Amino acid sequence: MKKQNRRDFFKTAAILGTTIAGISTKTAKAEAKNILSEDRMGVLVDTTVCIGCRNCEWACKNAHDLSSGPLEKYGDWSVFKHMRRPDAKSLTVVNEYNNPKNANIPINVKVQCMHCDHPACVSACIVGAFSKNENGAVTWNTKKCIGCRYCMVACPFQVPAFEYDKAINPEIRKCDFCFERTKVGKLPACVEICPVEALTYGSRNDLIKIARNRIKRNPELYKSHIYGEYEVGGTSWLYIASEEFQKLAFPKLNDKPAPGVSESIQHGIFAYFVPPASLYALLGGLMWITKKRKDSGEAE
Repeated sequence: MKKQNRRDFFKTAAILGTTIAGISTKTAKAEAKNILSEDRMGVLVDTTVCIGCRNCEWACKNAHDLSSGPLEKYGDWSVFKHMRRPDAKSLTVVNEYNNPKNANIPINVKVQCMHCDHPACVSACIVGAFSKNENGAVTWNTKKCIGCRYCMVACPFQVPAFEYDKAINPEIRKCDFCFERTKVGKLPACVEICPVEALTYGSRNDLIKIARNRIKRNPELYKSHIYGEYEVGGTSWLYIASEEFQKLAFPKLNDKPAPGVSESIQHGIFAYFVPPASLYALLGGLMWITKKRKDSGEAE
């Protein structure tokens, strides 16, 4: 058998690396499904109606096979002492804020993925694991995910959460707009269970009309602002409130879609990405050559 020297090895490695890089480039540039339909659905959240019962939290966990426990325990309002964020075990949470107009009636705000019309997570994901679906939902495919977590960095609402406590096959978790329920004609679990109809599910265009009508009829109750109508190019979840949204922990965002920056940076960096496996192969080859050289006394 012909002995392979360093020059032969590097020729082989270069060919292998080029082949792998070519495959990776095609994978990295693969487009995710990103549909912006005029008929997309949404949810209007009227924070002046929400009573903070947290039934939506329970329904969400129950619908997504998360540990929900009995519904009765969600009557514990002590959780409102600290502001909470959605995480891998709670895809939606409700927070409570002081009401300057009536100290006895706090303002309650439900928080979850906003399902942006132009999702930063979709643009940031280099393997197309995120998709914007025709019905408005932004969903995630665990089979494609490589765990880079750029979606977490890109999201202007800081929603995607990682299962840090799972050593094997951790996932990115976030509200999926009850995609499996709505595609068979059911309501999102949180909307269905809300006892005061603080959540209205329907066509996004119709929801904007409803929100504008409520603000017009009760200008003393509502601020003249539909959050999500224009923020980051629009979102499927819309909010109306009696207080400025920045005072309710909503980020102040302009109407420019968020994907612009994340897409150019992430796709630029990973356009010619070489997977770690190929790097390990090259390093392993170098170690093999070094050992052979030492054993045989081969000259540089």
